[in-house]
Amino acid sequence: MRTYEVRTYGCQMNVHDSERLRGLLEDAGYVRAPEGDQADVVVFNTCAVRENADNKLYGNLGHLAPVKAKKPGMQIAVGGCLAQKDKASITKKAPWVDVVFGTHNIGSLPVLLERARIQEESQVEILESLDVFPSTLPTRRESPYSAWVSVSVGCNNTCTFCIVPALRGREKDRRPGDVLAEVEALVAEGVLEVTLLGQNVNSYGVEFGDRYAFSKLLRACGAIDGLERVRFTSPHPRDFTADVIEAMAETPNVMPSLHMPLQSGSDQILKTMRRSYRRDRYLKIIEDVRTAMPDAAITTDIIVGFPGETEEDFQGTLDVVRQARFAGAFTFQYSKRPGTPAESMEDQVPREVVQERYERLVALQDDMAWDENKKIVGQSVEVLIAEGEGRKDAATHRLSGRARDNRLVHLALPEGVEKPRPGDLATVEITYAAPHHLVADVFGSVRRTRAGDAWERAQDAPASAAVPGVMLGMPVIGKPAPLEPATGGCQVG
Repeated sequence: MRTYEVRTYGCQMNVHDSERLRGLLEDAGYVRAPEGDQADVVVFNTCAVRENADNKLYGNLGHLAPVKAKKPGMQIAVGGCLAQKDKASITKKAPWVDVVFGTHNIGSLPVLLERARIQEESQVEILESLDVFPSTLPTRRESPYSAWVSVSVGCNNTCTFCIVPALRGREKDRRPGDVLAEVEALVAEGVLEVTLLGQNVNSYGVEFGDRYAFSKLLRACGAIDGLERVRFTSPHPRDFTADVIEAMAETPNVMPSLHMPLQSGSDQILKTMRRSYRRDRYLKIIEDVRTAMPDAAITTDIIVGFPGETEEDFQGTLDVVRQARFAGAFTFQYSKRPGTPAESMEDQVPREVVQERYERLVALQDDMAWDENKKIVGQSVEVLIAEGEGRKDAATHRLSGRARDNRLVHLALPEGVEKPRPGDLATVEITYAAPHHLVADVFGSVRRTRAGDAWERAQDAPASAAVPGVMLGMPVIGKPAPLEPATGGCQVG
């Protein structure tokens, strides 16, 4: 059997798309390459939003060229946002690439690989619109206890710094029944936590004319037995409505955490960014969320040094950070993105100025987050034990996971206590706070869960076994039906 490896860059959308790519390959008979082995098929799922994304891709492709030359039958595929943007130029720059596919036709990957193998020439297929909604494709999830669930793909916004709408298209919404059926199927398999995913989840329902569709979806998730944690990302402040806050506060399994991108605290810069809201509107949402859920942890995205940003504009951002008191923030230094309106704007801020402002922002945000985390010391929290959250767990002899508010917690396990499995829930007391994590040295109790059972079963499965993917959308049994022929040619938030 031929082996595969998928390398992922970018946002949560790409992470979830890579789960589908793995599902498609395993459904076609490929098996995941053991760690350390060179795979027969290497798939790059690329990002066009991050700085130097193209340099990173072509650097990696260059490293694989001599490897492929020595390994007969090896294939390389490039998909994702950068593939959608660069199209056939990828095979011109790297002629040893076998397949290039876009964001709208990830389901074509196995067919394109086979066609490239038979015809012995590169295959490039980039569609301008979806050929099939991605969530109907087989999926090989990384986690047996936590899962992404797409509610929509694409974006109708026109932010001047973002190329995502051009690469992922206009927003396409799934029907609520399809979303809920997928969630129920995941819970039946042992999943305890789902994250509803969209470029702008608050505009969910625009296609079928229901402006309250997202809050209704949150409440419906609350009625699913066995589903203990519901999260979502990312909302857009422009579309954030009171009914969503009410649904969050009134639905017990919707977690008290919110990631809502700010981008800038200056009204002038927000206008130049075409963000469609202003700082007072943003701060009012924060106030309303905290009134309904006083313990909610709120995180954000901020861009420093957008074209035309003055020191006064930057001070506006610092002021919002002080008022909002974010639990965490993804902070970015603005850099030009080819294909975006901001690329050609005048008044580009000098790099050294951007760097200096960035350092001031990070220092302030770290102080705010540290102050907020210190308030939790002495409190009892419930932690979902996870894999991969604590990079130093082996050295510190700790376990790691996320509290209900999504804060990262590292916890000590007393001698004689049975070790919780990933997917189990531990109740612990917070004893120490840092800007980006909490530590719990006082251990309370463990609740073993069906999610932990699912993780344990996954560990017992033979490494070489081809694990069937979860069929997303409306659950079906057996091999998926053939896709209909195509009729067409993340930063989230």
